[in-house]
Amino acid sequence: MPILKREIDTYPDNLLDDTDLLSEPDRIWWCIYTMSRREKDLMRRLTAMKIPFYGPVIPKRYRSPNGRMRTSYVPMFPNYIFMFGSEPERYQAMTSNCISRYDEVTDSQQLVTDLQQIRAVVTAGIALTPESRLEAGNQVRVRTGPFAGYEGMVVRREGKTRFLLSIRFLEQGVSMAMDEGLLEPL
Repeated sequence: MPILKREIDTYPDNLLDDTDLLSEPDRIWWCIYTMSRREKDLMRRLTAMKIPFYGPVIPKRYRSPNGRMRTSYVPMFPNYIFMFGSEPERYQAMTSNCISRYDEVTDSQQLVTDLQQIRAVVTAGIALTPESRLEAGNQVRVRTGPFAGYEGMVVRREGKTRFLLSIRFLEQGVSMAMDEGLLEPL
């Protein structure tokens, strides 16, 4: 049983699929770096301000001191939120006192593609492991299955093959266990 229910991590819900919204000329993608442990607070405030954003959260299960299993929802990329807004909306977000710094995303199409892949993996409910830095490895594409066509990198952890999906702009990502037979080199 979760301690707190899962909160909104995307506003609006169809942000990454809405081509009309994504093609608005005055809006650009911003990579927002939040103050320590303020990601959810910022997401609540951006929702109230009606500013589009995506800040993926994943479930984390652990055993409490009394032995009960608990589930919390933690940010996949600690301290990072991706906001899609205009310059006045960026300024309005800065007034929330949750933001440490921000960067304009230069390759919006690549970021949207990366975020769509991350969202698909999160919603599939697969066990994920956050990866903080990309390592040199073989670039691969998934041949079959629900993630066919996704491109990423092979990493090895504890003797197991893992498929790494990344946000190239952040140099961070998530990995999942995957059978090598499903992967083909690029």
